[in-house]
Amino acid sequence: MLNNKTIAVVIPAFNEEKQIKDVIETIPDFIDRIVVVNDCSKDNTTLIVKEFQNNFPEREIPKPAEVKKNRFSKAAETTAALKENELKYFPASEVICKDPFKSRIILINHLKNVGVGAAIARGYKWCKDYEIDCTAVMAGDGQMDPDELESICKPVIEENIDFVKGNRLIHRSALFVIPKIRYFGNSILSILTKISSGYWHVSDSQCGFTAISNKALNAIRLYKIYRRYGMPNDLLVKLNIAFCTIKEVEIKPVYNIGENSKMKILKVIPLISWLLFKSFFKRLWIKYLFRDFHPLFLLYNFGLLLSIISVPYLLKILKAIFSGIQIGFLPVLAFVFLFISGIQFFLFAMWMDIQDNERLYKS
Repeated sequence: MLNNKTIAVVIPAFNEEKQIKDVIETIPDFIDRIVVVNDCSKDNTTLIVKEFQNNFPEREIPKPAEVKKNRFSKAAETTAALKENELKYFPASEVICKDPFKSRIILINHLKNVGVGAAIARGYKWCKDYEIDCTAVMAGDGQMDPDELESICKPVIEENIDFVKGNRLIHRSALFVIPKIRYFGNSILSILTKISSGYWHVSDSQCGFTAISNKALNAIRLYKIYRRYGMPNDLLVKLNIAFCTIKEVEIKPVYNIGENSKMKILKVIPLISWLLFKSFFKRLWIKYLFRDFHPLFLLYNFGLLLSIISVPYLLKILKAIFSGIQIGFLPVLAFVFLFISGIQFFLFAMWMDIQDNERLYKS
């Protein structure tokens, strides 16, 4: 516990028999629950975690308070029923532990492989059901230093921040330690994530070393989190729509310690880019139209509309240039007017977007 608040760490694992032992052994003592979500590994990951379960000392956590029924409790009863029924939307799994209120290590086995995002979401679901105050996430491959867990969790516990994420890119060793292709790919996705999520000051969007509050877990639909490597990006969009506050903490980059990355950068970037493109418009419609109307919704959409309308004029101009024929003044004027107006609308919308989301980023 930290400041009498319960702390859990979710560890997604897929074929991590070489690293999972070291990860579990180095978890700090203040962590109350170690929730290992085994994403249908084909190696001995399950056996190793079970061995730890049998040898780890027990630690009790409080039981969730029951809803007291009265004439004002309808909303609380409905929320409790939704929480209980939502498990059916998650991939099939089995929970292995002697007593969730005493066993320090919880093993959740997915019955089929569904991806790292789905594994984290399932761990989140367990922590949400047992009302863990702060839930951190660490990879099962040993790429995150457990000694940094306290700095990741403290803002959630002491400052009431909804979501805290590590940032490796601001560490002075980043350029020398992070492989160049990953640094480049991370930088591109971080820029796209800023625009899509509305958290304009966030960088190192792909860092999975995070901590989240129980309030934030209850503010989003966990079973709708993107199931694979785009999960950190999708989660940021969902948290922004829910008006959750966010903070970044500097952490060290860790590579070449025996981990076996399963992520293919050149394959992942296009997939996540398309996810972010769709998520951007989802955020606009849900947050700035349906929940709380904002002029930036109109500005973004007008900018997109004018840019699309300008395309036929651009094609006509290019065709004339390459064909060596003269073109009238009107198509050129129309293109310049529409394109410049579209860009201006976009810039004004981005400025408003940055200003509106400034309140959610805590330094």
